[in-house]
Amino acid sequence: MSVEVAAEESQRRGAIYPVPPDAGRILLPLARSAIAAAVGAYAVAAEHAPWLDQPGASFVTLMEKEKLRGCIGSLEPRRSLGEDVRTNAVAAALRDPRFPALTARELNEVKIEVSVLSAIEPITFHDEADAVAQLTPGVDGVIFVYGYHRSTFLPQVWDEFKDPRIFIGHLKHKAGLPPDFWDPAVKLSRYTVIKWSEAGARKQAGL
Repeated sequence: MSVEVAAEESQRRGAIYPVPPDAGRILLPLARSAIAAAVGAYAVAAEHAPWLDQPGASFVTLMEKEKLRGCIGSLEPRRSLGEDVRTNAVAAALRDPRFPALTARELNEVKIEVSVLSAIEPITFHDEADAVAQLTPGVDGVIFVYGYHRSTFLPQVWDEFKDPRIFIGHLKHKAGLPPDFWDPAVKLSRYTVIKWSEAGARKQAGL
């Protein structure tokens, strides 16, 4: 499988990942085979590696015709990385409330992306302007928390919202709050990712 590695700059804050740089050659088939089994399609079984048994947090994103088709993930390690990727892959395909369940036919057209997260780092700030000034576009994934309102954007979302103020505004909206909302009780954290994505949607013969 042809894959591309992105977010090499995620290592800049000393983030430690339990995976080798070429982990995509295992993680992407792992995600695809898990989805295939769930929808009754065929896919080549993924290769196993010892680092899959280590705790890890991941997000699995599905893209269809350059549009989001599902995205589910974990912010903190709660199980082995291998299990986390398999579970999130199936959830992204079948249980993302924003989309209908993926079908076996659609699987042929979907591109899969797997992101492995670093440890979460709380952000210390005085006000919203201070918090926004500390963010690094294209590198930081951000977690917003205010009471029971909670949301996150992966670093990839910076491609859509390049201005940090707009990025945070949409993050608040995702949490169910107005984009201009702010309160001293707001908490922000960040993380980085290393990601791998399939080079393109696979044809029927390639499954």
